[in-house]
Amino acid sequence: MKAYLTPVIAAAALLLWSAPVRAHHPFAAEFDKDKPVHVTGTVSKIDWANPHAVLQVDEKGPDGHMTNWTFELGSPNALTRRGWKQATLKTGDEVTVDGWVARGDPHRANAKMVKMAGGKELNAASSYYDKPAKKNSH
Repeated sequence: MKAYLTPVIAAAALLLWSAPVRAHHPFAAEFDKDKPVHVTGTVSKIDWANPHAVLQVDEKGPDGHMTNWTFELGSPNALTRRGWKQATLKTGDEVTVDGWVARGDPHRANAKMVKMAGGKELNAASSYYDKPAKKNSH
């Protein structure tokens, strides 16, 4: 009986251990490349964590209504390679973010570029990859 119990316990432990791990999906599964977004607002939070850093921006609409946007950035390592530091953006900073809206969530997006109030533009290490057009062989 003990010989059968060991694999069952091992399998259960493996399932419990792997439950918190989120699968990483390609860009097209979560975001729509045909729905670009341009948001100007105030940084309300930035989470510098793997697998993707997350930037939250509060956008004030023309009617005064505040909308909170959640932008997926690249990994901290990818951002660092593009010149970012953990202190690059802080709560309260004014930014403009360009990206693509998520499928099924109108206030979530994948960021392409983040422009700071002083005009500095930072590549957001987006997971979107637009294949270059094929050249004619004529």
